[in-house]
Amino acid sequence: MAQAATAATHVEGQQHPIMLYLVVWGLLFVLSTCSYLVDYFNLQGYLRWSLILAFMILKAGLIVAVFMHMAWERLALIYAILLPPVLVLLFVGIMVLESDYTFFTRVLFFGADPSHFYSPAK
Repeated sequence: MAQAATAATHVEGQQHPIMLYLVVWGLLFVLSTCSYLVDYFNLQGYLRWSLILAFMILKAGLIVAVFMHMAWERLALIYAILLPPVLVLLFVGIMVLESDYTFFTRVLFFGADPSHFYSPAK
């Protein structure tokens, strides 16, 4: 009787099936293969960087959700961990848009040729 009680105490906690981890590993392998195929097919420009970033975000999301057990956490903890980086990225995007506006406003006000700022050093 005492052995049954001690055996039950060792099985406490949350147990996930091994198949879940194997499926996630397979998805990570497929996503990594797709990101390498972007280079293999020699894609260029915004398409290349969009695909690389999309695959990177998907892989990071899978890792955080399953291997770091965020999929089973409370919503408040998820917001406390995931919301700040999303907001930082949003604010960086806003600053990029504002910096372009500031740059072109200065060029317009001071009357300089914009190509002067982008030409390589001589």
